[in-house]
Amino acid sequence: MFTSDRSEHIIGILRDSFFPILQAGLYFTIPLTLITFVLGLILAFLTALARISDIKIVDYIARFYVWIFRGTPLIVQLFILFYGFPSIGITLNPFPAAIIGFTLNVGAYASEIFRASILSIPKGQWEAAFSIGMTKSQAMKRIVLPQAMRVSVPPLGNSFISLVKDTSLAATITVTEMFQKGQQIAAATYEPLWLYIEVAFIYLIFSTVLSYAQSALEKRYNRSIAK
Repeated sequence: MFTSDRSEHIIGILRDSFFPILQAGLYFTIPLTLITFVLGLILAFLTALARISDIKIVDYIARFYVWIFRGTPLIVQLFILFYGFPSIGITLNPFPAAIIGFTLNVGAYASEIFRASILSIPKGQWEAAFSIGMTKSQAMKRIVLPQAMRVSVPPLGNSFISLVKDTSLAATITVTEMFQKGQQIAAATYEPLWLYIEVAFIYLIFSTVLSYAQSALEKRYNRSIAK
C-alpha cells in the first residue's frame, strides 16, 4: 500500500537514477550497438557472398559459422568469450568481449538477410547485365546490390532495434550499460520493481526514436530509388 512518504521516496529514487541510467546508455549501450552493428554488417555481407559463392569450401565455412551462431543462445556465446576463454589463456576485457560476441551474432543473422535479398533479385536481371557485357562482379555491384539493399533495409532496421535491446545481455559479463546500471541502483535502493520499469522505459524511448528513424530512412531510400 502506498503512502505519501512512500510515493515521494520512489519518485525521488527514479528522478535521481534517471540520468545515471541514461548516461550509461549513451556511454555504453549506444556505442556498443553502433560498433557491433557496423562490424556485424561487414561480416554479414562477406558471409552472404560466401554463401552464394561457387567455391564449395567457402560456402561450407560460411554455413558452419551461421549454423553455430544462429543455433546457440547469445548469452552462452558471451559467457564462452568472457568466462570460458580465460581457461585456455585468452582473457578479454568486458567491452571488447561484448563487441566480439555481438558482432559475430549480428553477422550470422544479418548474413541471411543479405543472402535472401540478393537471391530475391530475378535471374533476368543477371542475364540482362551479362547480355551487355558485364562481368559477374560488375553485375553484382551495379545491378543486383542496389536492388538488394532496398529489400534489406526494413529487416536490417528491425535487427538494429533488436540489437539495442539485446545489449542488455552485456550486463551478464559486467559491462556497465543501462541494465547493469539499473541493477546496481536497485541493489542500493532496494526498489528493483521501479528501477527496472524505469530501465525498460528508457529502452522504450531509444527503440521508439530508432523506429521513427528507420521509417524516415525507408521513405528517403524509396524516394531516391524511384527517381
